[in-house]
Amino acid sequence: MNNSIIFVRIATSADAKYADEIVAETQSSALLRGSGISKRTPASVVEKINAGKAVIAVTAAGEWVGFSYLEGWQKNAFISNSGLIVAPKFRNSGVAKSIKNRIFSLSRRLYPEAKIFSITSGAAIMKMNSQLGFEPVTFAQITQDTAFWEGCKSCVNYTILESKNKSNCLCTAMLFSPAHIDQIIASAENTLKLKKDLNLKSI
Repeated sequence: MNNSIIFVRIATSADAKYADEIVAETQSSALLRGSGISKRTPASVVEKINAGKAVIAVTAAGEWVGFSYLEGWQKNAFISNSGLIVAPKFRNSGVAKSIKNRIFSLSRRLYPEAKIFSITSGAAIMKMNSQLGFEPVTFAQITQDTAFWEGCKSCVNYTILESKNKSNCLCTAMLFSPAHIDQIIASAENTLKLKKDLNLKSI
């Protein structure tokens, strides 16, 4: 791996120059793994960048390292975190996790009430999602926006998705629900309060 300093930040319009490289590496990586992926175009990547809904990683010398973006569905009731890709020579360096954390943080900041989801067949992504509070769910629990599922048509596994009436596929759906997290926090606070009350009573 290149030892250059890597910056993980919200992408700006100046980063549009990396769009072709991002798309090419995304498709190449999917083919190499033999996994399905929704096809993306340079224009769609540039659109996300210009909208302030993408995170990019670059070296101090300006070399592209990684990318991810977010997108809203059903009037932003659901936000997808998608397209996480890292250039081959920078993999296994921890940069994917940094990008994942940053796109999740951006999603929470822009849409604090939204449910955030991701569908993936990659074990590493599932682990990162779990660490952020995502849980495996059925496809029925994520967005039902037809435009989202239209994006799956370019995936090599789309026939499987169709045959299952979009109820499941080779990908796993994972969901972060702010309401569920609030319940966990409230439960933890109640537990701490109960322990404190019991300690006070025992004195």
